[in-house]
Amino acid sequence: MTTGNIAAKQPKTLKIAYWTMLGLFAMAMLMDGGAGIVQEKNGLDVMHQLGYPAYAMIIFGTAKVLGALALLQPWFRTIKEWAYAGFTINLLGAMASWRFAVGDPAYLLPPLVMLVYLFVMYYLWKRIHR
Repeated sequence: MTTGNIAAKQPKTLKIAYWTMLGLFAMAMLMDGGAGIVQEKNGLDVMHQLGYPAYAMIIFGTAKVLGALALLQPWFRTIKEWAYAGFTINLLGAMASWRFAVGDPAYLLPPLVMLVYLFVMYYLWKRIHR
């Protein structure tokens, strides 16, 4: 295989990796956002444990749904950048909330994993759209 063939395959591989990651992330955020909008019971319990009012679920849920849709749309790069920033703030806020409300560092792992996942996804998006 020549280096030209490797270079030709790399963008396709990056695109497949990016769209796969994006699809999974968007699906997770759409489901979580939808559960927040309808104020699902487990979510209400968590919000209470963290000290947030119940109506915050609707705000966060709506933001997650809109953010997921913004990530999926291919036309407006600035909107997509803002969605990445919004999810970063959301995940950092989740880490801070768990740290201050519960104190157990184990609760930091899920939002941290999602944050790293988001950063890898953002990196792939920037590599594809240079």
